[in-house]
Amino acid sequence: MEETSAPRAQWLRGVLDMCLLALMAEAPVYGYEMTVRLGEAGLDVADGSIYPALARLRKRQLVEVERRTGEGGPARTYYRPSEAGLQVLRSMSRDWSEFALGVSTVIAQTGRKGP
Repeated sequence: MEETSAPRAQWLRGVLDMCLLALMAEAPVYGYEMTVRLGEAGLDVADGSIYPALARLRKRQLVEVERRTGEGGPARTYYRPSEAGLQVLRSMSRDWSEFALGVSTVIAQTGRKGP
């Protein structure tokens, strides 16, 4: 039996903070909306993973929060990256691009050599 979800879950844990900061950089966003948008991108993340990550980013002062009254519902907490968060996002994005290129290069070379 092939386990494809376990590696994907591990990879996502490694890049979740970067993904969350990237979503916030577009516009302030609340937690559940981040879960939905990640899912739409093919990254299935449980709410139980999002909120600890947001708390971690908040503790590191990489995000700013704003409570907004809901439209007929409860107030929501919106997140946006702080200036430090934007700097971390730029750095992580650069590192990710280099890392992903390296992995792709290794895989492409292995594919050419055959089994």
